[in-house]
Order: sequence, then structure tokens, then C-alpha cells
Amino acid sequence: MKTTKDKIITCVLTPVSWIYASVMWVRNKLFDIGVLKEEKFDVPVVGVGNITVGGTGKTPHVEYIVSNLASVYNIAVLSRGYRRRTRGFILANSKSTPELIGDEPYQIYQKYGVRVQVAVCESRRKGIRELLKAYPDIQLIVLDDAFQHRYVKPKVSILLMDYNRPINKDHILPLGRLRESPSQVQRADMVVVTKCPETLMPIDYRLVSKELDLMSYQKLFFSRFEYGGLMPVFPDDSPYYVMLGSLTSSDGVFLLTGIAHPRYFVRYFKNYPFKVRVNHFPDHHDFSRADLQDIKRKFDGMPGERKIIVTTEKDAVRLLHNPYFPRELKPFTFYLPIAVKMVNGLDDSDFIAQLRAAIDKTDIMPQS
Repeated sequence: MKTTKDKIITCVLTPVSWIYASVMWVRNKLFDIGVLKEEKFDVPVVGVGNITVGGTGKTPHVEYIVSNLASVYNIAVLSRGYRRRTRGFILANSKSTPELIGDEPYQIYQKYGVRVQVAVCESRRKGIRELLKAYPDIQLIVLDDAFQHRYVKPKVSILLMDYNRPINKDHILPLGRLRESPSQVQRADMVVVTKCPETLMPIDYRLVSKELDLMSYQKLFFSRFEYGGLMPVFPDDSPYYVMLGSLTSSDGVFLLTGIAHPRYFVRYFKNYPFKVRVNHFPDHHDFSRADLQDIKRKFDGMPGERKIIVTTEKDAVRLLHNPYFPRELKPFTFYLPIAVKMVNGLDDSDFIAQLRAAIDKTDIMPQS
């Protein structure tokens, strides 16, 4: 039941949400009728994005695509580089840092290095042109967080939706978390429902499919996250290896997160017997000296015979380059690697096989 405060907030935000929705409707309509131009490129472009604000798992899914296709195509990944302290087109290289290119592009670069070209640019069109100028042999470009960037027409558009936050039950900003109307799902070629629990039954898949009501040309897939073993954030300062399964009820784990929706991450630790304390910051948070001093104070005061700090893979790249991170905490700070696992939904369609077929499909040119 809504409280009086909730009702007041709804009344205040609803008109603003209508205005925002109207602006987005006009913008999309201008693209649809050709007033605003979408540019197509000779190289296939795969766009990965969402309609909700943050937290659907874009970067892990981009990595999943890259991991499965890097042996087939010469791939480049292009991102906006959110929260970076630079502007313009930048190619990732050995001197790159999260401050220069953004934490998510840096994470991708760290994983794939020279196997995959990683770049950032506010203008996706300019970014693609610069990539192709620097690397003419590129055969596939993956755009990270690109569903709203309609100035580039992707060969394949992939839309992600969090299973726990269905778009058909949400509202447009600022009343809800939607960047645009749920009807814009129709622009996607493939829809992936992410963060699915392991306990999904066939009826659950059918209910999601019914609620989304996709067109016949759209493919629906489901995925969940799998976590690997703990890895040290500071390998040169970590004297020992820790397995979560070796920790007991007398031990403690301090969870440090700076992601949009940490619930999935935090919930993973609830099955273990050790004590858990959570310290959450906003998405893409830049940890200050005061933040880290406060984290150290809380960690020192946490009970436990053995204590460690565990953070997310995305947060780890920022902490690694943070000059204020306390040296005393480095040996005890780990991150939990994350990977995407596609799960059987309504049929046995293979996501990568379907994606490759869509990428390699020859476009039919309209007759004059």
C-alpha cells in the first residue's frame, strides 16, 4: 500500500515523466520517418543496450559476445566511456586507465588486450569512422550501451532486460527507471532477459514471453550470471589465495560495491556461513580518500577470525588504480569474476549461432 509520501511523489513526478516520454517519442519518430538520419556502415555493427537505467549486465554480455566471436571476426568494441575524465576518440592501450577511458571499457581491454580493439567516443559515428581508419581489417564492431544512440543503424540490435525489473511493469523517468517507452522493444532484433534465477520453470519462460509480446522476427533468450573463484585486486600485494568455501561462520566478508544494482551480487553470499557486511556506493563511484578511510575503519571494526574484502569485477579496476587505497587492506582485497551463461528458454536456440547468422546475413538492397 502506498504511503501519503509515495502518493505525493507520484503526483509530482508523473507530469515530468509524461514530458520526458513525449520528448523521447518525438525523437524516435523523427528517426523513424527519416528526419534524423541513421547511418549504416559496411562493417557489421552489433548494438548492445537496454531501456532501463543501469544494472542489466551490459558489460558481461558484451564480453560474452566478444569471447565467443573473437576467433571468428576481427572485433572492435566501442563505448561512450561513461564517467571518464577525457573527451573525444581514444583507443585503449597499455597506458590507459579507468580515468582515461572509463571503468567498463578498461575492464574489457584488460581482458582481451591486443586480441580486440577497444575505443571510446561520445559520437558513435565518429568513433566507428576512426576505428575503421586505424584498423581497416576490422570485421565486426560491438557497441556498448547503444540502444538509445540511433544515429548508428546496427546490423543487429540486442536489448537486455533484467528479469527482476520487467520493463512492462516500470515507468518512464523520473517516475520509474525507463529511458523510453516499453514499446521501443520492437526496435530490437534479439532480446535477452538477464539475471534469471536458477529455479526458473517452463511456465516462467512462457509468462515472460507473453508479457513482452515480441514480434515474430524477434528472438528471445534468457541468461544468468555465474561467479568464478576469488581473484586478488592487488596481485603483487596478496600473499595468499582464498576460497569462499574455506571460510567458516567465525570469519567475515566485507562486500564493497559501486554498481547500479548490487542485490544479485550480495545475494550470492547469503548461502555461505560467514558473516557478511555490505558497504554500497552509487554506480561508477569514484572512491575518495575519505571513502577509503571510512572503509578501512569499518573493516577493522568488523568481527571475524579471518576477514577479507570482496568487490565486484567492475569496482576492482577502479580500486586497482586508486592512489588512496590503504596499503594495509591490499593483501585482503579480492574481486569475484562474473560470466554470462545462456540458459534454455522456450526452445534450444543457440544465442551465438543466431547472432552469427544475423551478422552474416546479406542485406537485401531495395530496388529502385
